[in-house]
Amino acid sequence: MALSTSWDLQVDSGVFKILKKIPRRDAKAILVVIKLLPTNPYFGDIQKMKGEKNAWRRRAGSYRIFYKIKVAEEVILVFKLERRTSKTY
Repeated sequence: MALSTSWDLQVDSGVFKILKKIPRRDAKAILVVIKLLPTNPYFGDIQKMKGEKNAWRRRAGSYRIFYKIKVAEEVILVFKLERRTSKTY
């Protein structure tokens, strides 16, 4: 699979709401990771989600960024952001 920088990035509005509630330093670090996703969505501390097709999670400090990769449309959809707990992947 050829990776290119032509991936489009879509972020759910709920992710921005969560970013406003967390400490600014953590929010900035998470935004950096999100902005790097279109460069290579398969790079970094990622793990494929069980039972989901093309759904991944990426670790960013004590938070987890959940996203889907739509290969045919070359779109990355960030749909969820969660603080890591014992119940979070």
